[in-house]
Amino acid sequence: MRDNAPRIRSFFIAPGNRRDLVMKFPRFHADFSVIDLEDGTPPTEKEGARAGLAALVADVRAAGLTGLLGVRVNQPWSDWFLADVEAAAGLPIDVLVLPKVEGADELFAPVHALRRAERADPRGRSILAGIESVRGVSQAEAIFAAHAEVSCTYFGAEDFLADIGGERTRTSSEVAYARAHVLLHAKQSGLTAIDQPIADVRDDALFRSDAQAAREMGYDGKVCLLPAQVEIAHQVFSPSEAQVDYARRLVAAYEDATSRGIGTIDFEGRMIDGPLVKRAHRVIASASQ
Repeated sequence: MRDNAPRIRSFFIAPGNRRDLVMKFPRFHADFSVIDLEDGTPPTEKEGARAGLAALVADVRAAGLTGLLGVRVNQPWSDWFLADVEAAAGLPIDVLVLPKVEGADELFAPVHALRRAERADPRGRSILAGIESVRGVSQAEAIFAAHAEVSCTYFGAEDFLADIGGERTRTSSEVAYARAHVLLHAKQSGLTAIDQPIADVRDDALFRSDAQAAREMGYDGKVCLLPAQVEIAHQVFSPSEAQVDYARRLVAAYEDATSRGIGTIDFEGRMIDGPLVKRAHRVIASASQ
């Protein structure tokens, strides 16, 4: 993982023109709370939301927000993009969220805005490059590798399917390739990878099963649209006590074996070698974060 890649199990978002919702961030304890200037804010409200952004960031920080704070600006080809980036980059946020990124060239202005902000007020700010279109998926490798400031990504299934002309299903089989492609190149570049949202916001069972599938693929967290989804995401993307205990026993047994010149062991009925030990170390590390 890149040094600046954050741990994000839950990405929770609220519209920038809804101060009442943003000010509830502290009570939900998401790993990453995001003020949205894009889809969540209507066109007629975008200018006002941007104008009030600095005060809103200061107020939600003062309200005791824990976890990371970010701002999602409008898409790079929009009329609002550059003004949004300039307004958000220098604020005391952790991550600048760029939606619908389709090429590495679209990162130029945000990267340089963040570099200027870091020189003036170092905070370790980074960029999330959202992948939500056919071109974005096809260009994911180049986007993720372009700049060290890019620390994380999310895959947006709904926008991707709208772009490609597909239909959303409960199985997510229709986005299997794109979902895996984004994950593969995110991990290749050492990024935190956040999985697709579930629009059926009242179906907790569907959210849980889709989150579990994402975790099994290798995703680190999930976009959450309701506070209840935050809690489920934390459960799914955190190892259980039993899993941590098993991982510690496995590592101890393997280290004992390798000290005696044995590279593969039979541990509690399973053949264990290097890759499974690496996975066990990852479980232990995530439990301590």
